[in-house]
Amino acid sequence: MEELEHTCPQPRTTLTEPAIFMQDTSCDCRAPHEKLTIEQAKHGTPVDRPVRVYADGIFDLFHSGHARALMQAKNLFPNSYLIVGVCSDELTHKYKGFTVMTEDERYEALRHCRYVDEVVRDAPWTLTAEFLEKHKIDFVAHDDIPYSSAGTEDVYKHIKEAGMFVPTQRTEGISTSDLITRIVRDYDVYARRNLQRGYTAKELNVSYINEKKYRLQNQVDRMKEKVRTVEEKSKHFVYRVEEKSADLIQKWEEKSQANVPRAQWAYDPGIFSPQLPEQQPHTGGLSIPVTLSTLPLGQRPKLTPLLAQRCLCLHQQHERGR
Repeated sequence: MEELEHTCPQPRTTLTEPAIFMQDTSCDCRAPHEKLTIEQAKHGTPVDRPVRVYADGIFDLFHSGHARALMQAKNLFPNSYLIVGVCSDELTHKYKGFTVMTEDERYEALRHCRYVDEVVRDAPWTLTAEFLEKHKIDFVAHDDIPYSSAGTEDVYKHIKEAGMFVPTQRTEGISTSDLITRIVRDYDVYARRNLQRGYTAKELNVSYINEKKYRLQNQVDRMKEKVRTVEEKSKHFVYRVEEKSADLIQKWEEKSQANVPRAQWAYDPGIFSPQLPEQQPHTGGLSIPVTLSTLPLGQRPKLTPLLAQRCLCLHQQHERGR
């Protein structure tokens, strides 16, 4: 008897295209699919076909918690082909509640997740033996918390008993319910945000009074932002003025200190007379100190009001020290 080869679809090797949609069945392989244990699959058995792993869910507001769960499912075994089932709006609204995204939006979100090889639209709420056999599913991946729904304590109970269940870990702090709770809690903030972005009150289901209130609050916020901008610019201007003033004061002090000896000499009345550089008189040839009192009036340096004030201060300090 001729041995049939496995023709199962292989995992995606490139990410340039989204995952395919399953039609009737994606696996037309006629070769027998022997039942695997988890240990066998972890050791890379079988070598001639991938391990077909199935994960299902609602995947509303697709987020990082969903992606991490699918990443775990994809990496359970060395060579996994990940099939993801997404329940329709009809089933979800019946058994769980209203969704934010439509079923088509949720299907597309899963197709563009890098870990997904194939998407099953209108997936069953409870997995049957016929469904598992039809799609040649080896294992089902989901978190281990019992999922009570559709009149049963755990919709995965029969999968666990059959040894086909492989647990994944939930991501704490992120879930669809958490995201919806944040939006509901800060409803006014998001309503105002979307009004600013051009949505109408009718589209947001906002009353006429609330619309006017939100628009007024937006105007107040814009005014506050303008005031903050002006304050920041004013602070920057004041800082530059202070910096420039400090620089000018420093330069003035340096010049003043350089002019102090000339000011003292110009002010000297004979009592406080710092000595000038020695000059040689025409008679005697001896070096004698020359002070302001020994110079003719025409040769004395010009005394400005600023230098006079400085000299007065120095003179008073000199008198107190005597």
